[in-house]
Amino acid sequence: MTFALGQRWISDTESDLGLGTVVAIDARTVTLMFAASEENRVYARHDAPVTRVAFNVGDTIDSQEGWSLKVDKVIEDQGVLTYQGTRQDTQEQGIALREIFLSHQIRFNKPQDKLFAGQIDRMDNFVLRYRALNNQYQQQKSPMRGLCGMRAGLIPHQLYIAHEVGRRHAPRVLLADEVGLGKTIEAGMIIHQQVLSGRAERILIVVPETLQHQWLVEMLRRFNLHFSIFDEERCVEAFAEADNPFDTQQFVLCSLDFLRKSRRRLEQALEADWDLLVVDEAHHLEWSQDNPSREYQVVEALAEQTPGVLLLTATPEQLGRESHFARLRLLDSDRFYDYEAFVEEEEKYAPVANAVTNLLSGQPLANDEKNDITDLLGEQDVEPLFNVLESNACEEEKVSARQELITNLMDRHGTGRVLFRNTRAGVKGFPVRHVHLLPMDIPAQYETSMRVAGMIGGKLSSEARAIKMLYPEEIFQEFEGEESSWWQFDSRVNWLLDKIKEKRSDKILVIASRASTALQLEQALREREGIRATVFHEGMSILERDKAAAYFAQEEGGAQVLICSEIGSEGRNFQFANQLVMFDLPFNPDLLEQRIGRLDRIGQTQDIDIHVPYLKGTAQEILARWFHEGLNAFEETCPAGRIIYDRCAERLIELLASVSTDGLDEIVQESQELNQVLKAQMEQGRDRLLEMHSNGGEKAQRIAEQIAATDGDTNLVTFAISLFDTVGLNQDDRGDNAIILHPTEHMMVSSYPGLNPEGATVTFDRETALAREDVQLITWEHPMIQGGIDLLMSEGVGTSAVSLLKNKALPVGTILMELVYVVDVQAPKRSGITRFLPPTPVRVMLDGKGNDLSAQVEFEGFNRQLSPVNRHLASKLVTSVQTQVHDLIEAGMPIAEAQIANIRAQAQHEMEQQLNGELERMLALKAVNPNIRDEEIAALQEQITELTDFIGRAQCQLDSLRLIVVAHN
Repeated sequence: MTFALGQRWISDTESDLGLGTVVAIDARTVTLMFAASEENRVYARHDAPVTRVAFNVGDTIDSQEGWSLKVDKVIEDQGVLTYQGTRQDTQEQGIALREIFLSHQIRFNKPQDKLFAGQIDRMDNFVLRYRALNNQYQQQKSPMRGLCGMRAGLIPHQLYIAHEVGRRHAPRVLLADEVGLGKTIEAGMIIHQQVLSGRAERILIVVPETLQHQWLVEMLRRFNLHFSIFDEERCVEAFAEADNPFDTQQFVLCSLDFLRKSRRRLEQALEADWDLLVVDEAHHLEWSQDNPSREYQVVEALAEQTPGVLLLTATPEQLGRESHFARLRLLDSDRFYDYEAFVEEEEKYAPVANAVTNLLSGQPLANDEKNDITDLLGEQDVEPLFNVLESNACEEEKVSARQELITNLMDRHGTGRVLFRNTRAGVKGFPVRHVHLLPMDIPAQYETSMRVAGMIGGKLSSEARAIKMLYPEEIFQEFEGEESSWWQFDSRVNWLLDKIKEKRSDKILVIASRASTALQLEQALREREGIRATVFHEGMSILERDKAAAYFAQEEGGAQVLICSEIGSEGRNFQFANQLVMFDLPFNPDLLEQRIGRLDRIGQTQDIDIHVPYLKGTAQEILARWFHEGLNAFEETCPAGRIIYDRCAERLIELLASVSTDGLDEIVQESQELNQVLKAQMEQGRDRLLEMHSNGGEKAQRIAEQIAATDGDTNLVTFAISLFDTVGLNQDDRGDNAIILHPTEHMMVSSYPGLNPEGATVTFDRETALAREDVQLITWEHPMIQGGIDLLMSEGVGTSAVSLLKNKALPVGTILMELVYVVDVQAPKRSGITRFLPPTPVRVMLDGKGNDLSAQVEFEGFNRQLSPVNRHLASKLVTSVQTQVHDLIEAGMPIAEAQIANIRAQAQHEMEQQLNGELERMLALKAVNPNIRDEEIAALQEQITELTDFIGRAQCQLDSLRLIVVAHN
């Protein structure tokens, strides 16, 4: 291939990109810019999958300016073509059009060319292509797009938040649901929608170091989003590919510490062009007006540069209003500019939230409450509704008036647009926790080694000594060597073995702080009692963890026990189990809640037993008592746990380090009292209006029901199996609603989108996918389906076919022609065009005289009457009727084009109805709720203008055709 700057080429694999221009060439690569779709591609020069675009004398070509030229002469100069000829609109002759000025929207790959050249596809491939076009159209038009493909339970409040936020332009919101309510899933669903719609192409997720793998796994397993973890080593490696390592990947995940410690890496992250920034554990970003922390400054700098921002926090505002303001300030510093003004404004909403509580319970409103609501909504809007509520109107009318009041209040609520918070009190469906504290005698071996460790541990800090004293088995091994079998005499191990035997029919999750402890416990269970157990720790790859989790989830022949390390268990959902054993205790309340959260989550159907074996007279006993008596952290969630810990950490660490109970009662008492005070504050300050807005009520239920109705779609199963078969994947039915897919040597392409070279186990059943961590959930949004459809389209599979119709009512040799056109427009994905005008299939069915039979002859029913023809015979048939086929193709185009006007009008109507309605609502809200951002309104106005232009330019193109010949046998 010989490339030159300015030449025009078209992609063989992505024909929808439009016409490309060579913009850069070096020794190894060539870069093409596809202006129509605003995409760039870099190819290896020697085997680029592109075709040179060169027109001949007699062709009519379009210029970028919209006029056409009939070519009389082609001149080549240094590899670049100039066309000379007659301009069609002015009939001016001798006009030159250099190829660089050709229209970017020129189309190629005509199916009739393949038909006449004898490149005839199998009939079932033609059928598969038509079904792919129809299914793709339905999916892209679906209002639930981006929400159906996740591998998670259909939890209404999560779906509602994702639906509300995911469709916004550059969303900037704070997700503040309580622990266990699924903030990570909500964030994943929002990211997934933004990616599918093209609104976010480059995403940066910033999390504490310990959560990096959790996020990596969640994004991959639940949403098929492949993030890359960036640390110093990765950045050094990436330097070979680009000056800025962050430019080498679209989806990046890194720790806040990594950016905080290196000014250079932060500068590079700031220079990279992100569309969406996601920050987890945002409550750890400390801020004060005069002295913001370095971590806060890092996130602030990134948030200023990035259009979309999602902040995740579990700490409610009542536990630190200033830090709550600081988080909102990151989202919109113009709106949240002054702390005092923010406090004053928030206080205005408190009485309104109380009034809503009364509205909900159907109680009459007091005059003060009515005045508060009137101040917020305006007299003319609320007076008629108050009259209905106080009249003798029927209950239905009162419910409607009450609902309208609540909806209007939610719309105008102070932070309701930027803040979402659900609480366990507001979302039902959580299990009851039963705690079993189990004091045990300390083995003499531990007593000896701990006494010696106490004598020689003087150089350690109090905190390091405190942590060390929590793990006597490690101290014992320090003196006795790594090979010493502490599990032969540890009373907790003896108890665990008895408990497992007692609960033979139950799955048991055991969590220990260290990976080494987890591994040795598995050895103990195997060697001492032959118990089937598996281990799960941070030293394992994601694939190994998935296998371990799947072995644990397996009902028959699976592991009874899963032993996790602290970090290894993060982000996993083991809610099919209800027995949790804490072999040791973590150092802070957040980690404790995270452990319990593996089982105690929405969707858990059984009560949970939490077993806490601890050694008497050790630091374990002190910590167990503080967690249980001071915080009640085993039986209930403790959102204030971290604050209480910070208050008494110094004294508590001293007791743990010295293994002394002097003063423990006072710490327990103080913690208990503080916990009650903070809980009361939170309950009193609960913003029920915000919670109602966040859980979505009936709307959330409807979204969940709509998505549930698409689960188990038999059309998807039939289509997917045909698709995998056509591409050449090996499919083994393994029972349990699952299929194993393997690549083969005879595949259409060397690697299949979304499928690992070693294969994958898949299911179409959500429940199976949720119960089995190693099984992927196949939906219309899965990369294997989306990528498979793209593959069919780009590889030209099924574009021409010949079939026989055995029908004695028609003369032998009668021909029919089935033409499939696609109406679409080349536009950037981020414009949102596919929401209103995705590639739209138009089927035209003609008899031999060119009469349109489409309305009378439905595709599926007709297809069942047809038989395939081998390629040799098909080619002969085409040759014998070639002139007629040409005439029918010509007759089909005006029929298809007649539908373009309707398709455009329908798309324009839908777009205006949805976007203008959204714009009017936002402009009305802007007057009363300053959380509507100016740039959001401007983006919507620009989108309406842009889409009107794109829809007006929709074109019709013949996608595929089938010649049908009547036979009698």
